[in-house]
Amino acid sequence: MYEYQNQTGYGYPQTPADGGQNGYYPYASSPAPEKKTAKKKGGAKAKTVALVLACSLLSGCVGAAAVTALDRTSGGSVTLTESSRAPVTVDVAYRNGEKLMTAAEVYASNVNSTVGITTSVITTNFFGLRTSGAAAGSGFIISEDGYIVTNYHVVENGTSIKVTTYDNQSYDATLVGYDESNDVAVLKIDAKGLTPVTMGSSENLNVGDEVVAIGNPLGELTFSLTKGNVSAKDREVTLSANVTMNLIQTDAAINSGNSGGALFNMYGEVVGITNAKYSGSSSSGEASIDNIGFAIPLDSVKTIITDIIEKGYASKPYIGVRLAEAAAAALIYSVTPGSPAEQAGLQANDIVTAANGEKVTCADDLTAIVKAMEPGDVLTLTVTRSGQETEIKVTVGEQPQTAAASEDSAGQSGSRQSGRSGSDGSGSESGGANDGYEGYGDYGDFGDFFGFPFGGSGEYYRG
Repeated sequence: MYEYQNQTGYGYPQTPADGGQNGYYPYASSPAPEKKTAKKKGGAKAKTVALVLACSLLSGCVGAAAVTALDRTSGGSVTLTESSRAPVTVDVAYRNGEKLMTAAEVYASNVNSTVGITTSVITTNFFGLRTSGAAAGSGFIISEDGYIVTNYHVVENGTSIKVTTYDNQSYDATLVGYDESNDVAVLKIDAKGLTPVTMGSSENLNVGDEVVAIGNPLGELTFSLTKGNVSAKDREVTLSANVTMNLIQTDAAINSGNSGGALFNMYGEVVGITNAKYSGSSSSGEASIDNIGFAIPLDSVKTIITDIIEKGYASKPYIGVRLAEAAAAALIYSVTPGSPAEQAGLQANDIVTAANGEKVTCADDLTAIVKAMEPGDVLTLTVTRSGQETEIKVTVGEQPQTAAASEDSAGQSGSRQSGRSGSDGSGSESGGANDGYEGYGDYGDFGDFFGFPFGGSGEYYRG
């Protein structure tokens, strides 16, 4: 199971290995092997092992006795050979993306841009009772006046949010806005003169590149560094919250509490936002699964982050159609009333074979093309209708995908409005993803770009 990596006792399933300590469940460890009593028959092997151990102990005793005797009789001194190498000085004066850095330099340059995040959380349990708890995660500063990026799941359902910087300063944080489907949120603290990170490009990463993560594993091992490599790019992962994302896979250790922290390249630039790991045991039950962590590619959320800061919400392009697969094309199954698609004249059963001159062979092709556009752009579709081919121009619309923090909600820092534009298929809140529709699965971001507020099942896609 892929699990979000914030430290919490609520909302994200983890394995209850020992009944849960400190309000969360740690990952399960392999069970202790059963003690076995050596049988008399076939006991040669056991005896051999015992002999090896006995020999090791005996050697240790003899060695100790010899050293003791030498110390008593020599009366001399022992000369130790010491290194004359000068200590390494960590240079943090540069972080311009032009010079490769050591892991120590990446850490020294960015640890002051890393924050710990704790959230007071109110949830509804299985019995319908509201319970309170806490969650812990990480984040990173993107502006000197206090804008901070983290994961949405770190602050989800938070009634108050606290941010702690490397110099142990604590701040109340306000949730500016979030995009649930991309698991990103922006916070704001009242501070000046902070050290922001340098934004890089996840597109420039290669499999095998070294990367560094800085965060707060377990919510208490604050400002820890882990190092690894890019194991894969664009890895499609369905997380425990039933959200599918394309993520960077890394073997840098990503643990509970790392969620929301930055993944850096060796130029000291942010290239991803750590948010999940693969957790569990192998099918054989003999080996645990290690070093499979994930991060959100920065390039996929840069525009979202900017939108949240400038508008208080993230906007996405959409045209308002529901799609089904057709033979080497995309079939428009239905059109949203009042949508850009309807206004342009698109109809149910239209078959889209090209978009902006690019061939469309499936619904995914059309989704990718729309995703790459901006609201206000003109999308030219080649459509076959009743055997006749025609071109239809659609002006791409804007669809808000998040709720901003409420300005009048009991005055609690980090509280938010309950309504949201649906994106997760849950339909659990006002304006939720499945309002009026049941039985459809969640296809992540697929349909958000087309403006339909429900999921898809079988051949149908959320769109």
